[in-house]
Amino acid sequence: MRNAAINLRALPQQRELIDQAAELLGKNRSDFMLEAACKRAQAVLLDQVFFNLDADKFRQFSTLLDAPPAPNPGLERLMAVRTPWENKSTT
Repeated sequence: MRNAAINLRALPQQRELIDQAAELLGKNRSDFMLEAACKRAQAVLLDQVFFNLDADKFRQFSTLLDAPPAPNPGLERLMAVRTPWENKSTT
């Protein structure tokens, strides 16, 4: 059961836009806004990546980042194939 209120003010055109989108999805305004806000909040939190390394582990990590990439035969095969738009002849 939802029992925490979230109140906000919006411009009439913002409210209308939200109502139109909610109606298209068969949702009420509150459900639509809560779902949209939660999706955005999750995305923001997932973008915030933090990890802590001691000095030795950080040096190892930096060395791996600075190393050249390993050969990737699958990628090399893919890059050797012309894309469809490159194959089109110009007339």
